[in-house]
Amino acid sequence: MQAEQTRAIVAICLMAAFADQHKDDREREHIRRIAESLSANSGVDLMQVYQDVLLGRFSLDAAAAALDSAELRHLAFEFAVGVCDADGVHDARETAFLDRLRTALGLARAEADAFTAQADQLAELPLDVAPAASSATPPAATAAGSGPRHSTMSDAELDRTILNASILNGALELLPQSLASMAIIPLQTRLVYRIGKSYGYELDRGHIKDFLATVGVGLTSQYVEQFGRKLVGGLLGKMLGKAGRTIGSVATGSAFSFASTYALGHVARRYYAGGRSLSGDALKTSFSGLVGEARELQQRYAPQIEERARTLDVGKLMNELRV
Repeated sequence: MQAEQTRAIVAICLMAAFADQHKDDREREHIRRIAESLSANSGVDLMQVYQDVLLGRFSLDAAAAALDSAELRHLAFEFAVGVCDADGVHDARETAFLDRLRTALGLARAEADAFTAQADQLAELPLDVAPAASSATPPAATAAGSGPRHSTMSDAELDRTILNASILNGALELLPQSLASMAIIPLQTRLVYRIGKSYGYELDRGHIKDFLATVGVGLTSQYVEQFGRKLVGGLLGKMLGKAGRTIGSVATGSAFSFASTYALGHVARRYYAGGRSLSGDALKTSFSGLVGEARELQQRYAPQIEERARTLDVGKLMNELRV
């Protein structure tokens, strides 16, 4: 893929990220850092693309015109849908943007709508899932900061739950399908919900979204980063080639997804076990430290992650996640 095509797809992702006009300063700053980081590795000045999009110097029609194959146009649309659905099913502004994008890319409505429906189902995955192995009664709810709590899961069960989720998300990042990457944040959200519930907290999506933002995980920016890594990290050719279960040769994205999931699980464990008494700064510090530990741990589990990816059926997983 030529540099101009990479530039066009990144621009479309950024336009999707800002389509709802509600991104806060933290999210914008995270996206800016992502563009700066990717610029150093792609040979394309993606930081300049970021600035051009924000200032309206790169139009949607110009970006679409740079994509000269049906595969690239479909891929750009899939990425945009994922970005718009990162923090929940797209709102009216994002819907209007996706409709304009579909038109600019010349995609058939039926095909575009079918993919969008799949992405929407992922964005609306129920938080409540099958109960944990322990059948103990959840601890009684008390006010935040009221003291330590005990989980209905044993330490070993909590460790296993977090590790299994981390391995699954690392495996998903190795797959070429766009929907595989889109499943990562819903699975992270569900993990936080399950841990909080084990400590007696009934969490809603709004709370979990705030928790993720506090520790430093932006929903929209995480999708932009995932797709950006695939554009510049060597997996794009496999995506365009409909490679199915082919494992990506570059594992940077897999390591990141493993590490962020592992760190989220363990910082959530500390937070809810302590009665939600950790400050925002303490949560960020704890998360950053755990990410560093998890990156080293990921090397130990790399064979399991790759094996999980080889046997992973994305369609079957999507069906399982809806129950």
